[in-house]
Amino acid sequence: MKIFFKSIAVIAIMAIGACTQNQETKTESAVSDVKLTGQSGVQDDVSAKNIVGIAAGSADHTTLVAAVKAAEYLDVLSNAGPFTVFAPVNAGFDKLPAGTVETLLKPENKDALRNILEYHVAVAVFKPGAFKDGQKLGMVNGDMITISVKDGKVIINGNSEIVASIPATNGIIHVVTEVLLPPAK
Repeated sequence: MKIFFKSIAVIAIMAIGACTQNQETKTESAVSDVKLTGQSGVQDDVSAKNIVGIAAGSADHTTLVAAVKAAEYLDVLSNAGPFTVFAPVNAGFDKLPAGTVETLLKPENKDALRNILEYHVAVAVFKPGAFKDGQKLGMVNGDMITISVKDGKVIINGNSEIVASIPATNGIIHVVTEVLLPPAK
């Protein structure tokens, strides 16, 4: 009798195990067929964007975005910040000597490209009204830029004018007319 009950118990355990395994397979199959609707499936076209999202959406900043990608700084500028980015428009890059941008985008010139890009970023938020004539700001690369304010216009390093300022979730972008070149070392 004991052997009979033990045999039944073993058969029952095996049957339950088989049912459970079959249920897990069905559950895994069902999950793989479900469209992701949680955080991983969110596409947000409504909320405010970070610095990278704003620049990537601007037709006037395609060269800057290409440079940020080549320097592998997309993730850095997507972080919480706060950052102030002086973002040159494509026309500003076009004013550089012929071949400069193409040369900087090459992998072997990543350090030089990073130095230039870091000269466009401050770790703080400087709103448009905060700029004063003669003010100096420390940039991420360790160099300083100089602000001039004349007739309501804000000029960086004597030649690059701020033409727009755009708040972002992780700082602010000041659209500038020229590429800022770090001082020679």
